[in-house]
Amino acid sequence: CHKNQDSLLSSASGYSKYRGILNWCVVMLVLSNARLFLENLLKYGILVDPIQVISLFLNDPYSWPAACLVIVANVFVLVALYTERQLSKGSFSERVGCLIHCVNMAVLITFPAAVVLLLPSVTPVGAASALSIYTILFLKLYSYKDVNLWCRELSTIKVKKLSRSLSCPSQQHFSGGDCKVSYPGNLTLRDMYYFVFAPTLCYELNFPRSPNIRMSFLLRRLCEMLFFTQLLVALTQQWMVPIIRSSMKPLEDMDMSRMAERLLRLAVPNHLLWLMFFYWFFHSSMNFTAELLRFGDRQFYNDWWNSETVTYFWQNWNIPVHKWCLRHFYKPLLRRGFSKIVSQSAVFFLSAFFHEYLVSVPLRMFRLWAFMGMIAQIPLAWFVGRFLRGNYGNAAVWISIIIGQPFAVLMYVHDYYVLHYSSGLNV
Repeated sequence: CHKNQDSLLSSASGYSKYRGILNWCVVMLVLSNARLFLENLLKYGILVDPIQVISLFLNDPYSWPAACLVIVANVFVLVALYTERQLSKGSFSERVGCLIHCVNMAVLITFPAAVVLLLPSVTPVGAASALSIYTILFLKLYSYKDVNLWCRELSTIKVKKLSRSLSCPSQQHFSGGDCKVSYPGNLTLRDMYYFVFAPTLCYELNFPRSPNIRMSFLLRRLCEMLFFTQLLVALTQQWMVPIIRSSMKPLEDMDMSRMAERLLRLAVPNHLLWLMFFYWFFHSSMNFTAELLRFGDRQFYNDWWNSETVTYFWQNWNIPVHKWCLRHFYKPLLRRGFSKIVSQSAVFFLSAFFHEYLVSVPLRMFRLWAFMGMIAQIPLAWFVGRFLRGNYGNAAVWISIIIGQPFAVLMYVHDYYVLHYSSGLNV
């Protein structure tokens, strides 16, 4: 009847089948959020208005400044391609080519910011969208410059051939051939724009390609994109906006208890929207683009949800950016003699700059909340890596995500309201 054995919840028992408890957590989470959503409906009514979203992008239906900015971005692409062609023929020296690339990328990052700051007709959402495209293009052109430079360096040491991908497929590829293009055969308009639209930030001479386009896969991703777009808009209007508006007065009065309460109220919908955005962008949208272009590398994210350190989270939640930082920023710093700590900190500073660039410029105010939030990841990463392990480290990462983001949202929205609508704050 009796024998030596431990209770199931004791660590010594070795028991690990907690699926029922996990299901219970999911049920409790759904019920608690259903109550919050029902309370929101009873208090505010239905606030969802899809037509209102258009005004976030357009002040004047006949003026599309953000769209014009995106079109102008083609100029910087063509300048980069022209410069590389001249470098490959020897018409430009490496110093002249480097100077042109630097000027091109400097203007690429400052021109849209200047237009947004000087042109009142550009809305914050339209500006953020345009600046995001320019930031992605900046990282892509930097990688394009580096890889073609490496090809020229290899040529000088008499490496005759460097295999490349089917990123610029020829007729031979379509007929089943395995022909690959060598430098400078990659310097074509078609190849350049394939890279511009490809879901990667790192240029290569060998992009892996999928054999064909799967229409069923493409349609599933398209349906997901449309569904989550509508859901994100609806939840933002119905759930996020009322909480943010009601948070302005406590922030203005510096009422710490009510500020904490509103922060916790905002944390749940904000985090839910962030998770939906992650799936919409990194899974649905990027897989849709990859399938359309037959781009073979689909590792856009890794198991960041299992992160036990802050560093692991940042390395795995956005693989394209991580690969770019590793290849074009972190490893070059190491090769120049910088330590790992200094190089990692430099990566966080670069990320902090772009986070602030994408928030402050569209809002036309500089408060450095996003910048300081990213810089705070450095001591947080050290603390979690040094003192917390396993489940405790994972919990710390989740807490930083769930609490940190709504705090930054409240700070920016509060400052924006104070600047523009301070007389109409709701209690």
